[in-house]
Amino acid sequence: MNIYLGTAAALSLLGGVIHSVLGERLIFRVLPEAGLPEISGSRTFTKRILRLFWHLVSVAWWGLAAMLWGMAAIPNLDATARWIASLIGLTFFASFVVALVGSRGRHFAWVVLLLIALLVWLGLR
Repeated sequence: MNIYLGTAAALSLLGGVIHSVLGERLIFRVLPEAGLPEISGSRTFTKRILRLFWHLVSVAWWGLAAMLWGMAAIPNLDATARWIASLIGLTFFASFVVALVGSRGRHFAWVVLLLIALLVWLGLR
């Protein structure tokens, strides 16, 4: 088992869970519909769309976690698996940059995203 890729997978899985749970508890539970624009004639629909896309981020993290976990179990990754893992690492690195710049460092997700990207990089060394 590649401990770096396995740890990156676990962090991605946990990050997705935390993202969904905290989104529901801290954002969607208290998000008033009154201030939202109407999409398809409904503020309720707008809130549902925001919730849908919020949770799609978590689903994407879980999918990447599954891929990393599978690769962590392979003793010697072939060129294709290394390329896929590299793309996953680059995706987390790009997400780190966007989260850091977009939140001006105030949202802690950038730390987790950078850590996952570094773990993938270490796992491929």
